[in-house]
Amino acid sequence: MSAAPTVTGVSPNSDSLNGGTTVTITGTGFTGATAVNFNGAGASNIQVISDTQITATNPNTGTPGQVNVEVQVQGTWSATAKLFTYCAPVVTAVSPNSGSLAGNIPVTITGQYFTGATAVNFNGAGASNIQVISDTQITATNPNTGTPGQINVEVQVQGTWSAPADLFTYKALPAVTGLSPGKGANAGSTAITINGSGFTRVKSVMFGSNPATNINFVSDAKITATAPAGSGTVDVTVTTSIGTSAICGVDQFQYASIPLYFN
Repeated sequence: MSAAPTVTGVSPNSDSLNGGTTVTITGTGFTGATAVNFNGAGASNIQVISDTQITATNPNTGTPGQVNVEVQVQGTWSATAKLFTYCAPVVTAVSPNSGSLAGNIPVTITGQYFTGATAVNFNGAGASNIQVISDTQITATNPNTGTPGQINVEVQVQGTWSAPADLFTYKALPAVTGLSPGKGANAGSTAITINGSGFTRVKSVMFGSNPATNINFVSDAKITATAPAGSGTVDVTVTTSIGTSAICGVDQFQYASIPLYFN
């Protein structure tokens, strides 16, 4: 009776849970081999190259971790050898790595073992428009979330989620909480102080549909600007790199056609 085959190495020795990678198995006694198993699941496309080498396509498995690779010759299996690792997905970066609470931003997620990915979560909320570009890259549209701050981005492959990775920051939209003064002449040119929050990286200030001039960033909570010409009562909105402030009652500026006096 001939000696049982032995498995001494597998190259490459790791893959995503989805499988489908051509691997080279080295060992002894492979002549006449009829089957190769990974964690008990049969490999495909088996080719016996020599008595010491076999190529095969590893199977899909839903179990991450190091698994046995076995070769069968004449009904005899090689001894179990934990020489191959099925890897859970890993997220290493997100670009861009910040955005408004409204979401809807196309992002690129990089990492490893993304083949077969079926879901992407931002802080537990599902992303949309998921496209697996390669084993190391996914594009997706991030979801709306009501929680500002740094959050986890996770990728799911074969029912297994990547470890939580705090790699994306949701930032609150700017908010206007008050104007001083809240009135001005129709001709414009009134110097206004706008109070609120989230004003860092201010891009523009609008009085209704008209842009303000002389915008000066004082702090995240204060901007000064010069009101444009206008009429009636208008909402003053602030736009930053994150987005535009929501319209609310305290952001209204009143134009008047007569000289105004302020306390």
